[in-house]
Amino acid sequence: MYSSDTLHEFRHFLLDELRSGRLHGGDRLPTERELSETWHIGRSVVRRVLSELKEQGLITQVVGSGTYVSADASEKLQAGAAQVTAMETSPAELMEVRVLLEPVVMQLAIRHATPADFMKMEECCARAEAARTLKEFEHWDGALHQTIADATHNNFARSMFQLMNSVREQGDWGVLKKRSVTPERRAIYEKEHRDLVAALKARDAEAARELMEAHLVQVRRNMFGY
Repeated sequence: MYSSDTLHEFRHFLLDELRSGRLHGGDRLPTERELSETWHIGRSVVRRVLSELKEQGLITQVVGSGTYVSADASEKLQAGAAQVTAMETSPAELMEVRVLLEPVVMQLAIRHATPADFMKMEECCARAEAARTLKEFEHWDGALHQTIADATHNNFARSMFQLMNSVREQGDWGVLKKRSVTPERRAIYEKEHRDLVAALKARDAEAARELMEAHLVQVRRNMFGY
């Protein structure tokens, strides 16, 4: 079984090769076997990363010929810098920043949130509680955090949360979340979400900050053990 760090490092290596120009449009990548042997990783890891790069339009794969750098890979990297940043960010790095930043954003949300914003937060909570699958629950979990950011009516804060949610959509996050979430923990998350929304609606900045920090620390502990 590979670690998320190994996958992250291999992905980062290939993206750095593309970004630096050491791999040009039309260049042929080493075979899956060669990459596997060079990096001492399973071929399933190699296939997963190559599949992600293919979805981003950075490489093309020709049956019977090999894997090649797309002609416009450099342009796509520049145009999709935020998306590439999300691909390179590990779940641990994301949680490190979330614990620091999200509690601070609560004050902005309280200052600028409208009744319509609060209704959207309530809807996210209800949809998460009604979710039948972890994937659906995770979607509405992320939507709640994004809705809180939207309630700041601050474009930078909204963009920052959109980038964080794009990291949550990467495979590594989903694998770790699936391993860490039990029915009991999900029930706790749902209650924490409701308590947080209630504090925001009450315009209680201190309570909202403390609740958000406690919630994120709990998620981090469940996912990473610290």
